[in-house]
Amino acid sequence: MQVTTCLHTNLGCIVGVQASTCTQPMRGIHMTKTRNQTFLAWGIMLAASLLPNIIGQEFLGQALPWLEIKSGILIALLVAGFIWTLFRPLRPFIFLLLLIYVAEYLITTQVGGSDWWPAALSASAPFAGQMMGIQLQRLAVTLVIVAALLLLGYRRKQFFLTRGQLNAPAKPVRWLGYSKAEPWTRFGASWALFITLGTLAFLVIAGQPSLASFQAVLPLLPAIVLLATMNAFSEELTYRASLLGVLDGVIEPRHALSLTAVFFGLAHYYGVPYGILGVIMSTFLGWMLGKAMLETRGFFWAWFIHFCQDVAIFSFLAIGTVTPGGM
Repeated sequence: MQVTTCLHTNLGCIVGVQASTCTQPMRGIHMTKTRNQTFLAWGIMLAASLLPNIIGQEFLGQALPWLEIKSGILIALLVAGFIWTLFRPLRPFIFLLLLIYVAEYLITTQVGGSDWWPAALSASAPFAGQMMGIQLQRLAVTLVIVAALLLLGYRRKQFFLTRGQLNAPAKPVRWLGYSKAEPWTRFGASWALFITLGTLAFLVIAGQPSLASFQAVLPLLPAIVLLATMNAFSEELTYRASLLGVLDGVIEPRHALSLTAVFFGLAHYYGVPYGILGVIMSTFLGWMLGKAMLETRGFFWAWFIHFCQDVAIFSFLAIGTVTPGGM
């Protein structure tokens, strides 16, 4: 991978992306797939995921400073890449996980919690204003991740920031009843409907909304559509496309797909859907959306399926019948 600027070169050397102008050339990200690297990638993901938080909170009753702990672990692993060759192909993955945590902390806590952050976008604002504030912060994190990937020398197609081949064949999934390949134009549209209906069923059971509440949400539909558009874009780029992009060619695609799906699922334990069922549903969603990216080599179907589900979720959040974590 050629990196043409000094900034690209320096950052690429640090995290292990090969650049012909690095003073100490590093091996490229496309390295021999080994079982040890796969196990290591899984371990890194689980340590950086929400799993330690869940265990600490639900089973030990302790809220530890996980941001500092996880950041310290990731920094140590990043440094280890300069010593042990086993870590080197995974340094872009480790770096991105660290960057996600740091960017989220700085933007959501330091910026979002500052006095100058517009009052209309504060937690005390009505639904649309409050959620717009959250989505703007998430979008800022996403832009940081995209900028970092470009500085590392990755092209947009390498982290799926392109439409992709919309009618690419969806590989058979026998346990879902698909024994033959079919185009994503059919497969993707079908699963956008199935996943949205499944999410609606969960939301209706959990929230038990009245008919009057559905009427109350109608004036908010334009805002809901905009918020769903933004949220699906930010989450797909930050938590899926970027991680799949740096793992592609480093570990087997099936492991990269499963790993990012579990990471995404665990992140929803305190989200919507929530709890163990929410983790299962979100992990399946993450697997389906990752499958879409890998098979179409693009962003569209993953974003569209996620968007359809988010329209349902934001509608129920707007009327207040469900809340993140069920609280």
